[in-house]
Amino acid sequence: MANPANYSETELNTLRQAVIMSGHAVVFCEFTVISMGIEIAALGKEIMGAAQNYPNSRLIQKLFANYTETPEDAAEQEPPADITPERILESAQGLIRKALSILSEKASPEEIQEYKQFIYTCADRVANAAGEGLFGTGEKVSKKEAATLRELKATLGL
Repeated sequence: MANPANYSETELNTLRQAVIMSGHAVVFCEFTVISMGIEIAALGKEIMGAAQNYPNSRLIQKLFANYTETPEDAAEQEPPADITPERILESAQGLIRKALSILSEKASPEEIQEYKQFIYTCADRVANAAGEGLFGTGEKVSKKEAATLRELKATLGL
């Protein structure tokens, strides 16, 4: 088992941002004002509950046990004008690759697998949080969300 103390703050931030950006890739692939709020809240719930849901993961404990910035906080920041769903997904995939590179040098195979699964679980929960219909009702995972999940899953190697 790797020692989370061996990670720099920059590396820890990359590992956190890969999780958050993956959730955002699902939120922004296709959204309405109502679904966006529901989906961002679902991502926040997953991240804020990570330490409790993964009590035996020293890595996830280090990343999220005392984490205070919620995805809602990040969503309130003004995005660049040229941001597109494709760019958000590309950014998430780049962060995942960078995070997995960091982990390949410092984490056990079990920790890496657990981290990958955590990212995917967060993205999947976001996709299932709100439906396509009025006020978030209706079919939970849209075709665009399913495609984004497939892309994330492939990048994660799951």
